[in-house]
Amino acid sequence: MLELLKNTYQHKKVFVTGHTGFKGSWLIKILSLLGANIKCYALAPQNEQDLYNLIDGDHICESVIADLREKESIVKAIADFQPEFIFHLAAQPLVRLSYDVPVETFEINAIGTANVLEGVRKLPGNCCVILVTTDKVYYNNEWTYPYRENDRLGGYDPYSASKACTELVIDCYRNSFFNLKKFDQHGKAIAVARAGNVIGGGDWSKDRLIPDIIRALSAGHKIEVRNPDAVRPWQHVLEPLTGYLLLGANLYKNPQKFSQAYNFGPYFNDALSVKEMLKLAIENWKSGEYFVNRPDDQPHEAGLLRLDISKAITELNWHPQLNANKAVSITIDWYKKYNSNPSEIVKFTNDQIVDFLNG
Repeated sequence: MLELLKNTYQHKKVFVTGHTGFKGSWLIKILSLLGANIKCYALAPQNEQDLYNLIDGDHICESVIADLREKESIVKAIADFQPEFIFHLAAQPLVRLSYDVPVETFEINAIGTANVLEGVRKLPGNCCVILVTTDKVYYNNEWTYPYRENDRLGGYDPYSASKACTELVIDCYRNSFFNLKKFDQHGKAIAVARAGNVIGGGDWSKDRLIPDIIRALSAGHKIEVRNPDAVRPWQHVLEPLTGYLLLGANLYKNPQKFSQAYNFGPYFNDALSVKEMLKLAIENWKSGEYFVNRPDDQPHEAGLLRLDISKAITELNWHPQLNANKAVSITIDWYKKYNSNPSEIVKFTNDQIVDFLNG
């Protein structure tokens, strides 16, 4: 896979939004190893231990620090760079936070994406655009049936609903301005990537399972968990990111065929409950305990969510490489390395990427 992706992205101009976040930092690190010319747009990293700072992100890419809601700013950043690829990851990504800032969540996720697409609309040349949404765009009936790309979209909480709105924005722009029947006139290929719950080293976000586990274990505290029976399509961060990059590579070769939505997640039987993930994390850390705390006033969170990934497997030749046990193992290894010898974390991160890409 390493050579395949190098052949696509080496010396190409790649624009990434959300590069200071967890997934975005891993993505620009991969792109730098592939030899891409990278420009990025996002809010500033929050603190020194953010992965972007640990990997010295400012030396990997040209970084524009600005808000996605600033339309003229994002349009200008894209226009000045004239990218051949755009990966749009910037978002307000947290379900529980979306209850506190619902309007901001809709503005960033839906209107922010429209602003990115305005930048695409003004590009004179061809461009492959991969817009990352989420597995939570689906109207969740909490059944065991895994959701397919053509299933109904919706959302109970503001985050999920904002991402479903984002998909409507994307569909509108694709039909109105980037219609595939007129591709020869505009040259813009628009694809959507929907990924499941992502884990991996360098995530410090509040109200995410692995960061909460690591904070508790590092401090010698018991891990507090709200919904131990909730089932999610957990996957290591390198799984969907290589999926996005493969989607971009296919989009570059055949834009009219691959301008669609694709799910990226684990195999059906590898979607685990929070309790199962906790046990794996504790086993790999070699110590730890957890307790369940279900506050009466906690906001609604889905209990069951699974993705059907057969389309990505069949059409993109993308396959999950790591089962849940291995994904948790290499994630815990990253945090152990960070705790024991942070000066080696860049090499450790590089090694995990190269090992994964070499399969």
